[in-house]
Amino acid sequence: MAKNYHSYFENAVARVRDEGRYRIFRDIRRSKGNFPKATWFRDGLDEKEITVWCSNDYLGMGQMECIVEAVKSAVDRAGTGSGGTRNISGTTRYHVQLEKELATLHKKDAALVLTSGYVANEATLGVMSKIMPGLVIFSDEKNHASMISGIQRARCEKKIFAHNDLADLEAKLKSVPLEQPKLIAFESVYSMDADIAPIEEICDLADKYNALTYIDEVHAVGMYGKQGGGVTEERGLTDRIDIIQGTLAKAYGMIGGYVAADSVIIDAIRSMASGFIFTTSIPPSTAAGALRSVKVLKMTPEKRTQLHERADSLKARLREAGYPFVDGPTHIVPLMVGDPVKCQAISDRLIEDFGIYAQPINYPTVPRGEERLRFTPGPLHTDAMMDELMVALEIVWEEFGLTTSKVAQAL
Repeated sequence: MAKNYHSYFENAVARVRDEGRYRIFRDIRRSKGNFPKATWFRDGLDEKEITVWCSNDYLGMGQMECIVEAVKSAVDRAGTGSGGTRNISGTTRYHVQLEKELATLHKKDAALVLTSGYVANEATLGVMSKIMPGLVIFSDEKNHASMISGIQRARCEKKIFAHNDLADLEAKLKSVPLEQPKLIAFESVYSMDADIAPIEEICDLADKYNALTYIDEVHAVGMYGKQGGGVTEERGLTDRIDIIQGTLAKAYGMIGGYVAADSVIIDAIRSMASGFIFTTSIPPSTAAGALRSVKVLKMTPEKRTQLHERADSLKARLREAGYPFVDGPTHIVPLMVGDPVKCQAISDRLIEDFGIYAQPINYPTVPRGEERLRFTPGPLHTDAMMDELMVALEIVWEEFGLTTSKVAQAL
């Protein structure tokens, strides 16, 4: 590479480092059947056993024996890759069965599986303006980067409304003629803030102002609702959402994303979204594992009960100790630090000296000054693990000059 170009890349990384938000990727190997335990390869050589507290495999389904066996069986029968795009040999029996299962899960006519949740959002939202000329998209200000990217790709008018602010959303909806195509894009569970959208009220506004509804349920599918259909199922609102987007990479322990909707909507997306048309489909074995996982979670509501009990247990401990965490209604537990350098240093100290892996969340994932450690307790995190975490937090919190509300009151 020419020297005059090389400096651009060096300077870009240097800026990220100077801001204290350089991302460190931990080299780990999960231990099947022993989750949330894993092995950390420090410097690629030294091995250390750790407890993972930040996995999005919320229920440990990626470790479940029947899911692993479904993947192995599909590999033995069909081989590894799918062989092409969905149009060119990449539609296998496993993909068709998975889409039928997902459509049934969300009580929709059809579903479409894409290569990731990110791609599902980007491809679907990105094609909406081609399907509906003159479209205006109304987007919650805290929507995921994949939704933002999709809306940008749509190249249509967009209006950003304040997070979960119904008055602001309605004011913006009022500014657009009733007959003009409109779509409201929002999430159910916001993974960084651990809150839930006012779904029913947003649907009411959509009805009032003639707008389609598009909800991202990636942090809710498998974990909320009687069968794991997400917050929309839990609240009896599935039929009021036009397009439900989800992932297979979190509660279901696999990889891939999808959208579920009316068959005409799915057919239009399938026919026009470049992010779906021009990429190789997920491997048959991945589809088989996801299919098994969706079926299992439909029939095991106790896993969801265990997940929320564990989250409530950790929140109770943090609350009792006075830590500044987001005490929301979801299974996600963000512990606020408010400084990127300290956030990374605390994460380093926890894993190096206590074997506790909690990844720092910095800008641009969250606003500057709102840096945090994001804990995701699951059914397999024991009381003993929580005891170890609380002991470690007490030590590092004091070490880095941070206070709890109890310490502040004492002073």
